[in-house]
Amino acid sequence: MSDIKKIKDDFLLKLKGNLDLNQVNQIKTDLFGKAGLISSQFKMLGKVAEKERKKFASDLNQVKDELQNLISEKIDDIETKEINQKLEKEKVDITLPERPFTQGKIHPVSQVIDEISSIFSEIGFSVEEGPDIENEYNNFTALNTPDNHPARDMHDTFYLDDKKELLLRTHTSPVQIRTMLNDKPPFKIIAPGRTYRSDSDQTHAPMFHQVEGLHIDKDINMGHLKGCLNYFIKEFFEVDKIKMRFRPSHFPFTEPSAEVDIGYEIKDGKIVIGEGDKWLEVLGCGMVHPNVLINVKVNPDEFQGYAFGIGIDRLAMLKYGINDLRAFFDCDYRWLNHFGFDPIDVPTNYRGLSR
Repeated sequence: MSDIKKIKDDFLLKLKGNLDLNQVNQIKTDLFGKAGLISSQFKMLGKVAEKERKKFASDLNQVKDELQNLISEKIDDIETKEINQKLEKEKVDITLPERPFTQGKIHPVSQVIDEISSIFSEIGFSVEEGPDIENEYNNFTALNTPDNHPARDMHDTFYLDDKKELLLRTHTSPVQIRTMLNDKPPFKIIAPGRTYRSDSDQTHAPMFHQVEGLHIDKDINMGHLKGCLNYFIKEFFEVDKIKMRFRPSHFPFTEPSAEVDIGYEIKDGKIVIGEGDKWLEVLGCGMVHPNVLINVKVNPDEFQGYAFGIGIDRLAMLKYGINDLRAFFDCDYRWLNHFGFDPIDVPTNYRGLSR
């Protein structure tokens, strides 16, 4: 917490100075850019002691909100002063028609990525990223995928060379391989990002978004997995209770594996998540296969863990009533104006986590 307080105090002092717009924007980048000080603190969540993580995340979000609000106020003040100075020096021809103004919207996928990241950060998960172009080992072999597995075929995977050594990643699971190879357990991460598969219809697209979750530690079991997913689904869909079941399945990188279904019902032609006599599949999960741990030099006799994969686009479709996945990528401003989010008027459950 001392580091967070120092960051807050230092930048509060800087923002009280007589700054121009470029200087304020530089401070914003220093704090919230990809390698910014606040962004770096979020990436350190996984290394904070488990008992302190929730408080650390809460304090960090509070400092982040305070600094963001102060920066916005500073920018507004600077822009207002510049406008007033121009009005004093320039004459305005009030007979001219006003210029057209179009305000942008936050894309539903970007909105959902931020919502997911914020929910998981509150229970100690850190956010990790990896490249879209992956090697075959990280994408398949290290994840215990056999050489003859259908996912390796050309009709499923976009290969970038004749030797099939480079490809567009088919899931964000390679990020967990990169993370475990570069560090030591325990691990508690999520990895949101773009993924690619050769598929296109109303519910599939060649490029889509997925979030991978991974928790490796001593004595982790399926109960921890169920509790984690139960918490996430209730928070994401904003319901007090959730009807959830695990259905046996198979993935090369988990054993046992399961598909997760949640209960729902139809009311007034709309899907209502929570209770009901119908079931909806939302994600796949399981306990990390010992072979995966061996491939990243983690002792499976000492450490165990769970992993899960969630389709971000489909979650967005369910929560916000979007019935065609292809519309996400059509670049239709009319659609975005309807389903997008005003940056100033985001939903009440939006936690505003910067990535």
